[in-house]
Amino acid sequence: MSNFGFTQMQEIQKELQAHYEDIWGGLSPEKGRDTLLWAIIEAGEMADIIKKQGDSAIMEDEEARRHFIEEFCDTMMYLNDLLLCYSISPEDVEKIYLEKHRRNMERW
Repeated sequence: MSNFGFTQMQEIQKELQAHYEDIWGGLSPEKGRDTLLWAIIEAGEMADIIKKQGDSAIMEDEEARRHFIEEFCDTMMYLNDLLLCYSISPEDVEKIYLEKHRRNMERW
């Protein structure tokens, strides 16, 4: 199994952003707000699939599952762009994610 993670995702997003820089305007803190809104919209599209097709369709219907995963990937792409807008590295995410996990493990 592949160990596909934030580092690879960010490299892919950098390539995509460079390819469309003239159209999309690149990544910067000023673009961060719009990027977050697009991520929320994509997450809403995931929720819409759950609402309209149901959990079982995502688990059992190949087309519904593929569509759900595609919207998940769109969400992740925007979230990775958001990290890039604010110069947040995969290492930054890992450090804070693990700290948060430790706190959560002791929370209740």
